Amino acid sequence: MTAFPPAANLQLKRAYDPALPSDGTRILVDRLWPRGVSKERADLGAWMKDIAPSTALREWFGHDPARWGAFQSRYRAELADHRAELDEIRQLAQKGIVTLVYSARDEVHNDAVVLRDVLLGKRHD
Repeated sequence: MTAFPPAANLQLKRAYDPALPSDGTRILVDRLWPRGVSKERADLGAWMKDIAPSTALREWFGHDPARWGAFQSRYRAELADHRAELDEIRQLAQKGIVTLVYSARDEVHNDAVVLRDVLLGKRHD
């Protein structure tokens, strides 16, 4: 396993916000392409759709804050099967800024928040 990167090197950003040079390497971490966003506007270094929550989990969660705790636990369990992708992101974040790009409206209760915590080795409460 790759060492945990500095927290400052892992940022989160909505796909609908403008890409900036300060974003570093931009990685889309959603299974679905953000509606209405062109590839040029997205300005991505990678699209890691396999690391996103499964379709079944995404549909069950439905961005319902009441299901947030259970969603975090279930998504963390799914991420256990994606060690190579997690290590790849950690390696990039050891070298510079990585921005995890997501399309959810809720900036607090979304898969990118959970993914960032996992990448940083933070435990879920």
